[in-house]
Amino acid sequence: MLGEMRGGNVGTHIEISTGSRRLLFFQGTESPWTFPVAVGKPSTPTPPGNYAVVSKIVNPGGILGTRWMGLSIPNGTYGIHGTTIPSSIGTYASNGCIRMHNQDVEKIFPMVAVGTPVVISSSPLDLQVQQRPPGEDGKTYTVQAGDTLWKISLRFGVPLDVLIQTNHLVNPDILQAGQIIRIP
Repeated sequence: MLGEMRGGNVGTHIEISTGSRRLLFFQGTESPWTFPVAVGKPSTPTPPGNYAVVSKIVNPGGILGTRWMGLSIPNGTYGIHGTTIPSSIGTYASNGCIRMHNQDVEKIFPMVAVGTPVVISSSPLDLQVQQRPPGEDGKTYTVQAGDTLWKISLRFGVPLDVLIQTNHLVNPDILQAGQIIRIP
């Protein structure tokens, strides 16, 4: 399922890989922003499928962090939200929701409208260097364990500040294995 919407869809949408514990945020034809997430633990898995954002709340309280985006998943209350437990990000820890770092969910929240499509799949993301679609220059690189932005900069011959700006990195000192970095 992941990647199916990438083709001709020029609108904003979200894809979540529970296998890679990553959220990809697409806006227009730009390369997606990618964020580490926590997803449902084995006893309460995040349900795969095609959904939409049905509600948005600022400062929902409790473990939900600073933002909540409710999803149209039947038979329960599921959403994409921040967290008061940042150490859970990158793990299988939730009751089925998708947890993000508060600063990450705050970044995409204003750009997500009610009705935004959300695709959830258990398929892991392709962890290889990928060519971007025809007509777009550059490529993407998936961060591997032990990578730093400096190492990626040297590997591809791209200035560090250009990588930071191109990828909208809030904290370039923190990279997660599986994170997708756009190489201009």
